[in-house]
Amino acid sequence: MPSPTYLKKIRPIQLIAIVFFTVSGGPYGLEPLLTYAGEHAALLILLITPMLWDVPAIFTVLELNAMMPVTGGYYKWVKYALGTKWGFYEGWWTWLYTFVDLAIYPVLFVQYASFFFPDLQAYKIPICLLIIWSLAGLNILGIVPVGKVSLVLSAAVLTPFLILFGLAFYHYGGHLHIAAPSLQQVSFPSLGMALYTVMWNCLGWDNTTTYAEEVEKPIRSYLISVFSAFAIVIVVYFLVIWIAQLSGINAAVLADKGFPELATLIGGHWLGALIALGGMASTLGIYAAVLLSVSRVPQVMSEDSLLPARLNKLHSRFQTPYVSIIICSIVVSFMVLWTFADLLIIDVTVYGAGLSLEYIALIKLRIKEPEAHRPFKIPLNISGLCIMLLLPASVYFIALSGAISSTPQTIRPAVFAIFALLSAEVVWWIIKWTSRKNNTI
Repeated sequence: MPSPTYLKKIRPIQLIAIVFFTVSGGPYGLEPLLTYAGEHAALLILLITPMLWDVPAIFTVLELNAMMPVTGGYYKWVKYALGTKWGFYEGWWTWLYTFVDLAIYPVLFVQYASFFFPDLQAYKIPICLLIIWSLAGLNILGIVPVGKVSLVLSAAVLTPFLILFGLAFYHYGGHLHIAAPSLQQVSFPSLGMALYTVMWNCLGWDNTTTYAEEVEKPIRSYLISVFSAFAIVIVVYFLVIWIAQLSGINAAVLADKGFPELATLIGGHWLGALIALGGMASTLGIYAAVLLSVSRVPQVMSEDSLLPARLNKLHSRFQTPYVSIIICSIVVSFMVLWTFADLLIIDVTVYGAGLSLEYIALIKLRIKEPEAHRPFKIPLNISGLCIMLLLPASVYFIALSGAISSTPQTIRPAVFAIFALLSAEVVWWIIKWTSRKNNTI
């Protein structure tokens, strides 16, 4: 079945906003870092982790997307390079991780809204459901409305932090300093949770490619948008954690009450309110952007007879995979009761497994099709690529090992994540068995 012809396509400025929300949405969720890493390691971990974890992923995504800018993104790359079975694994794992990821944001919305209405936690479930289904409706309208809303929400997220940074530097004047970087006082379990915190706050670069055919001049647009978003993310993260250290705020208070408490300390209640509003805007923007990306994966998998054909049904007017969007929203509606810490571990663990298949696909295609047209190509040979990809793999296993050993409670989500990964093989055999007589795989 040919890919649909999309009515409208988004431009780089809108894509930057969508990429920003897909991988970050601002520093919200980064608040526990100081409790895990401490004063001397927080900024060090914050700068090194994206270099080891994100930069290899960004380069991999840009090369594969330049080679194959198609709807379905990473699923199509892995399927083409490694075969249908591993393509299914990639799509299935990403689908599962995104359900977990999406469940975080409505809950965070309620947390930041509680700055204004402390009793709002009692109504968490109905508010979460309202958010889930409102943003499902926005996604059904199409990528252009999502892009425009993301652009507005980006301003709502970043503007309060720009004010915070300005006031902080004005107050501290010439007394700026950075604590000597060191990991000596950080235990291995705390290091694992610190890594997980940073990794979760900047993952999902590959998710932004699943709608490449809905982007104007996708190869050029992705190059501009991804590097721009990465620069914004790193600068904002560094500044907010640095300012938190300069302010002297208690790390446990920051982890419990979030950046609105830091803003109140620096600028007063009005600035705390602005940061809380930014947090609410952030969660809405991230949810809309991530739902946009994940809803395209079941669509293309159903085209390949790996999921029910009805998932490929497009809206007659907006040409969006509305059945996939609705199913995603139903599943997320049942997952908003998980704790943030549990979701964090499951999220990054399952995502890392899917990302590893993209790395393998990159190397396989370099070997299999060395002369294929690649408008963007990582300037490394195959040996260099293997060394580069060892960096995120090392970060992944250190984080997983440290997190599992941190408290007995972390074993449960880790085991759940492992079973989620193993479920791909079970579902694959079911699909293979049911489709054998039709010879569709």
